[in-house]
Amino acid sequence: MDRTPDTRFPAAKLVAAMMIVGTVGAFATEAGLDPVTTVFWRCAFGTVFLGAWCLIRGYLPDRSLSPARLALAALGGVCMVLSWIAFFAGFAMTSIATTTIVYHIQPFFVVLIGVLFLKERSTSDQMTWMVGAFVGVVLASGLVGSSGTVGMSWVAGIALTLAAALLYAIATILAKGLAQQRPEVTALCQTIVGVVLLAPFADLFGSVPAASWGWLLGIGIMHTGIAYVLMYSAYPNLSTPVIGVLTFIYPLVAIIIDWVVYGHPLGVAQALGMMLIALGTLGVRLGWRFPGGRTAPV
Repeated sequence: MDRTPDTRFPAAKLVAAMMIVGTVGAFATEAGLDPVTTVFWRCAFGTVFLGAWCLIRGYLPDRSLSPARLALAALGGVCMVLSWIAFFAGFAMTSIATTTIVYHIQPFFVVLIGVLFLKERSTSDQMTWMVGAFVGVVLASGLVGSSGTVGMSWVAGIALTLAAALLYAIATILAKGLAQQRPEVTALCQTIVGVVLLAPFADLFGSVPAASWGWLLGIGIMHTGIAYVLMYSAYPNLSTPVIGVLTFIYPLVAIIIDWVVYGHPLGVAQALGMMLIALGTLGVRLGWRFPGGRTAPV
């Protein structure tokens, strides 16, 4: 069994992964099922793929999985699964593009949780970039600058998307405690938790149309299996600036699909909001400083 990391073509792998995950909104929409059932099958098919991958690559059995680490992975899995449910619910209540853009606020939730609860330090420059990004979320949400009336369903969809981003951020922080574990194994633990957690609530077979199975297989194998494997093999071999830039392929693909396939173009305010989120993300990740700004932690 081969445990040697594959370091070839990392940028191409990350580009491919981002293009794949950029289609997840379309797959969830076309599946036409409730979010809980969709996420259950995402976890089920993802478990099959990731389990087979980990066995083939020799990542299992993993003797480092102590009860404490398993509990931490399971807790992260609960947060991740709930994040996916809220994220998919957001698609139906707003739009694929809007939900995807707003969801990309999650790196800032990671920073805020670190500052507020983990006593991590942040600079004034970082906080300024974060404020700009949250202004971007307001614009990207469609709640301001919209030519039409925004209904309560849309507002609820934005709230669910923000909740999804927060839950994803918590799962990300919990995963830091599993840094010595293969990320594919961590992802497998999360999908297994999803299967167990959602089985009592999902519509397992009864009313799933035959046409939905292909989309569900795609979400589980492509978006939760192949895309994750590509990302995890690419990240260690790329610099932070390259990762920061390439990850925005994800929302760009979602925006194009939502426009071309579903006829939902971005408004001017939403486009400006996405630009602010992108600038804020890059500013924090790359440590961009404002002229005359403080560099000391705050």
